[in-house]
Amino acid sequence: MSIEKSSKAARGTVQCENTNINLLKANDYVADIIKGEMRKNKTLLINITSSAGSGKTTLMQETAKRLKDKIKMAVMVGDLETERDAVRIRESGVQALQIVTGGICHLEAQMIHQVLPEYDLANIDLLFIENVGNLVCPASFDLGEDYRVTLMATTEGDDKPKKYPRMFLTSDMMLVSKSDLLPYLPFSVDAVVKDAREVNHKLEVIQISALKGEGIDEWCDWLLAKIKEKQSS
Repeated sequence: MSIEKSSKAARGTVQCENTNINLLKANDYVADIIKGEMRKNKTLLINITSSAGSGKTTLMQETAKRLKDKIKMAVMVGDLETERDAVRIRESGVQALQIVTGGICHLEAQMIHQVLPEYDLANIDLLFIENVGNLVCPASFDLGEDYRVTLMATTEGDDKPKKYPRMFLTSDMMLVSKSDLLPYLPFSVDAVVKDAREVNHKLEVIQISALKGEGIDEWCDWLLAKIKEKQSS
């Protein structure tokens, strides 16, 4: 299932009776409503962000394969066009819906809120939002998530945390992805972690390879622990 949104939502402000209304404030209002829905249903909401091609969908597929028999999970996918990523995730055996933004470079809380009725939240332990591939715009929009997780692919270079600091400042976890390629790339894990933690000293880090399985058990254990915390709160 694909859900398309108007590009009008991309405008920075709207005019109403000569008063500029900041859309980020409107976004935060809806995000708070989403947080309430998640709290009521004890559903853990994770916002997955990264540049395009960093491995978000492959991670969702591998996570689904490992956890679908232990918990009830679902995924919401944002992309400018096509439903390809949602199809791939559904093939892993979990519910996945695609939000086609039609050119908007990020997801907004209103988009998430409109799609939520498609999910039986009372029977979902973990809901992922796979955000549009972009380290800039998604950093500014709270989607009501409990945690924001950013993938930092080894193929991107290790200088991104200082170049795109807001994304790493607003994230709770950094996954250094595609670690199986480290022997072939000029990428320093130590350097990227150092830069990221200079931006956000509380940032947790796991090194992963979704294709080879490195770090995926640790990632899944982290998710299960956060689900347990949410359900006991």
